[in-house]
Amino acid sequence: MTSAADLATSFVLDLDKPAPAALRGAVIALGNFDGVHRGHAELAREAIELGEQLGRRPAALTFEPHPRSVFRPEEPVFRLTPPAVKTELLGQLGLPLTFVLPFNRDVAAIRAEAFVDDLLLGRLGAAGLVCGYDFHFGQGRTGSPEMLQARCAGQGVPVVIVPPFAWDGEAVSSSLIRNALEQGDVARAADYLGRPWFVRGVVAHGDKRGRELGYPTANMHLARDCKLKHGIYAVRMKIDGIWHDGVASFGRRPTFDDGAPRLETFVFDFAGDLYGSQVDVAFVSWLRGEAKFDSLEALITQMDADSLRAREILGKTPPFLP
Repeated sequence: MTSAADLATSFVLDLDKPAPAALRGAVIALGNFDGVHRGHAELAREAIELGEQLGRRPAALTFEPHPRSVFRPEEPVFRLTPPAVKTELLGQLGLPLTFVLPFNRDVAAIRAEAFVDDLLLGRLGAAGLVCGYDFHFGQGRTGSPEMLQARCAGQGVPVVIVPPFAWDGEAVSSSLIRNALEQGDVARAADYLGRPWFVRGVVAHGDKRGRELGYPTANMHLARDCKLKHGIYAVRMKIDGIWHDGVASFGRRPTFDDGAPRLETFVFDFAGDLYGSQVDVAFVSWLRGEAKFDSLEALITQMDADSLRAREILGKTPPFLP
């Protein structure tokens, strides 16, 4: 069965060329959408509803790279979702098309009025727009939701401003989720996201040390900006469309080499060859912090305990959908 995510596509905008006629006239949800969290789901819901009222399809418009990476490259933002994953998740929310605006200093210098008139209404021919209460755009971030609404009103284009979305007493934001992950609180991050946070990557060859310890692991190098707290986690790994339970270590391996951070995942009851495979690893629960052990025996004893605890936690966690 083909899912909404399978049908999700992205289109990179070129400000020197008109958008294809077939892509014009959508109801567009605006935002960075990093993480595609519960608050973003509200934007998608409003765009879908407005699209149904107007007889137009819903879409999203986002920016790549993250604006902070352009203005403060020395402080790269901890990205929750790389572009391809963001498009896929927006598709799952019911936004099958994502317009991607390549962000640079020239784009940042576009006056807010021109951003609305030339891009949104001109090139994209937006039939309706949806944005969050804190969406700002244009030169000096002078464009506001209220300005967008007022400017589009003269063209008969409705603009829906979505208020803050609260979950468990907190206004959900990408920053809030990043903070939770930096503390290792993957369960709280999942609450705000509406699903477990996951990473996607290709399984690489490691030092084969896990195999010698009785715990062969799938090794992945995460993005340099990843600030997930180093430690041991109960996880699930998606292999060929199927989720498998496991336990993972993210960190520098202090018992051995204190090297560059690496994600090492031991998949329970799995014997296949994963080298070169693209997999997803979803973080379900924090188990403990990274530690240095005085002997391999002590390390193996702790790994046995970690695996047992991860199995118990995951045994009580509902299965993930494909």
